Amino acid sequence: MVSVYEGFFSGGARIVHSDIVLGLREGGQHHQVLSLYGEVHREATRQRMEDDACYRALTASGVGVTSLGRTFFGTGVSADFTGPELAETARAMAGADVILSLKEQPLALLNQAGLPRRPVVVCLHRSDPENQGRALDDLKAAIADGTVAACVCCAESTRAAYRAAGIPAELLHVIPNGVDLFRFRPDAARRVGLRTELGIPAAAPVVVFAARYDAMKNVPLLLSAARAWLARVPDGQVLMCGAGMTEANPGLTADIGAAFGPEQGRLADRLRLLGVRRDMETLYAASDVVALTSSWGEAAPLCLIEGMMCGAVPVATDVGDSAAIVAGHGLVTPPDPEAIAEAWSEAVGRREALAPSFAANRERFSRTRMIASYAALLERVHTGAATRRTSPEPF
Repeated sequence: MVSVYEGFFSGGARIVHSDIVLGLREGGQHHQVLSLYGEVHREATRQRMEDDACYRALTASGVGVTSLGRTFFGTGVSADFTGPELAETARAMAGADVILSLKEQPLALLNQAGLPRRPVVVCLHRSDPENQGRALDDLKAAIADGTVAACVCCAESTRAAYRAAGIPAELLHVIPNGVDLFRFRPDAARRVGLRTELGIPAAAPVVVFAARYDAMKNVPLLLSAARAWLARVPDGQVLMCGAGMTEANPGLTADIGAAFGPEQGRLADRLRLLGVRRDMETLYAASDVVALTSSWGEAAPLCLIEGMMCGAVPVATDVGDSAAIVAGHGLVTPPDPEAIAEAWSEAVGRREALAPSFAANRERFSRTRMIASYAALLERVHTGAATRRTSPEPF
């Protein structure tokens, strides 16, 4: 198998897909990864492939990772590929039985003429197919060409959105996101350790917001809710982590100033900007609430699942499959700062009461279940492709 990534940069889709590759390799499959970009500049952050946690996990496990060496500056995937880039792609594809495309953006490359013909499985991780530039057109072109054998949707909202956008229903298969339940679990030692590191009192209520700095995440809404909540909860703390969640991001600092206004000096010292972290299981275990304020595009937000499995109560806006994920485990809110702040306080108060529901539903969010479903689908695609190759041509 070969997985094709647009690039290595902070985001839930890359985390999930890289974990799938690792899991399939553990099951005996051979995998390698080809990345269009070797360096990505986005969310006010320079992100080199070699520094990325997913890259390091893949290579440490023996998965070969190569790159076309491009640098991304936020202008989208260009279809102007050079001869050497196409030759590198052809070499990567030559020994593969099936190609996995992480989202539809790599299809700009995989649709190029002259590359080896291999069945492609496209892994879809959003619920707004028409809000991603030319990517939907590339997906439709690959389907019309007979290249796409299946599309994996990480959420029911993804399947519904792509079906409404004209993707044939028979190609769309739902495999919900899952996480490593050994890594993501309640952990008292991690909780104490992280709070000690950040100087947060043991009893202080903590909300974590794990997201990259992107318009779809609606950071201004999160900050307005944080201002309202911190004003009414004197010992409350809000942790913000992800690409662009640092003081070095002028967009974020401007958003904080706009949200907090004259109260910034009094309240914002309890708003912690932590940037990209590689110990998310520790941040979630140390928190009482995991917050999501996205306005569009989400499918099955990984932060809600990871946080919930660590014991943090999810509080989310109704976007993608968030309401279905949160049902029985947390709260869904309207996109209103005061309502969100009130929900955070309610979630803190209900954390212990909700813990048994988290424990009882862990298997639903299992990485093992997710990887087994991917393995079964890829085996069907491979078998179907092999059957077509050996079937006699009709007269």
